[in-house]
Amino acid sequence: MRTRLYSALSGLLLAGSAAVLGVAPAAEAATGPGDVAEALKDGPVYVDPGAASRLSTSEAEALAKKIKDADKPLFVAVLPDTAQFPAATVLNTVRAETGITGLYAIRLGERFDAGADSSVLSQQTVRELTGAVKTGGPVDAATELNNFVDQALPQIRGHAPASWDTTGPAGSGSSSTGLIVLGSVLAAGGAGAYAVARRSRGKRIEREREALDRLRVVVDEDITAFGEELDRLDFHPAEAGADDAMRAEYERSLDAYEKAKSLMGAARRPDDVRGVTRALEDGRFSLAVLDARRRRLPLPERRSPCFFDPRHGPSTADAEWAPPAGVRRTVPVCAADAARLADGDDPMARTVQTASGPRPYWEAGPAYGPWAGGYFGGGLLPGLLVGTMLGSVMATPAYAADFGGDDTAGYGGGDYSGTGYDPGDFGGGGFGGGGDFGGGGF
Repeated sequence: MRTRLYSALSGLLLAGSAAVLGVAPAAEAATGPGDVAEALKDGPVYVDPGAASRLSTSEAEALAKKIKDADKPLFVAVLPDTAQFPAATVLNTVRAETGITGLYAIRLGERFDAGADSSVLSQQTVRELTGAVKTGGPVDAATELNNFVDQALPQIRGHAPASWDTTGPAGSGSSSTGLIVLGSVLAAGGAGAYAVARRSRGKRIEREREALDRLRVVVDEDITAFGEELDRLDFHPAEAGADDAMRAEYERSLDAYEKAKSLMGAARRPDDVRGVTRALEDGRFSLAVLDARRRRLPLPERRSPCFFDPRHGPSTADAEWAPPAGVRRTVPVCAADAARLADGDDPMARTVQTASGPRPYWEAGPAYGPWAGGYFGGGLLPGLLVGTMLGSVMATPAYAADFGGDDTAGYGGGDYSGTGYDPGDFGGGGFGGGGDFGGGGF
């Protein structure tokens, strides 16, 4: 009796420790994709007992920590290539039964495939990533999975599911935390789903707050720059030669400046920034018209701001440009950037701070979508940003939910969607290795 009790307690503690480390505890004898799905709800990496020799415990723990530290909805399973896990359906089945939007990667024996919800990663990107890790011939599971994870994490949209949130920051925690997780797994139905949804909403609010803090730095710089432009203009309504049209434009520019400051002070979500940059864009056009009137020049037409940095003012021409490794497109540019491009030089791009240092705003992440949207509203922005990181993110329901829409805008990466997802919205590259073994018809 004492031996059986000790064994049971030891099993609980081992499972709890695995949960704390982010490795989904494996069943003693898995029966199929359903067991994999249940395990992935608790952690990002699952190694089936039948495939334990392919990925060691330490390798699985390191992989899980990498994913959890990145706070991304990436699920990894290492499975035996047996009838329990049919290659044609296993990827879709695991996704459906896990019920969480994300990127799913499966090492099936010696073969590999991945699939993702389009709100997390485009099907084209998934195909490119899976093709990249398969290039160069067979490798061991640890090498292949780490290569895939390292390349995928920077591109994944969304956040880790709330059901993984069983530790403190950076993977800290205790075995008691793991035991609590085991208890919560046993809790049924509606109460559990409600708790997951509530925690997911709380994490999203925190992400919005962090995004707004990053945006505030950039927008405050824009407001300051506009105020300095007003000072440099040195216009006085009563100066010699001033007329009512000039005074009206000056008044509009001042109103835009005050409106931008007021809206930024009241901003509570990233999407609130749209109104701020829209006001600044209006104000800069008024300054351009005022300057033309004072110098007795033809009035400028209303054009979008310079794509490379809206602080450059209204654009004066359209020019061909392509981001690194991207497709060429026509963008509105100021006179100075038009000259640089004509000379073969790089434009003076607006950079913002990121974790990897200063980057152009179109390569800096989803938080800058509302900022750009205010400057380049309407149907213009998607064409300008096609092929860039920001453009890819803005085309998804996840972006709308976190940065530009309401709570019902769609399931984002890491959100619980249940089994009622659209398989046509989930795509991968097909299992391959030693030949073409096509996976499911994604």
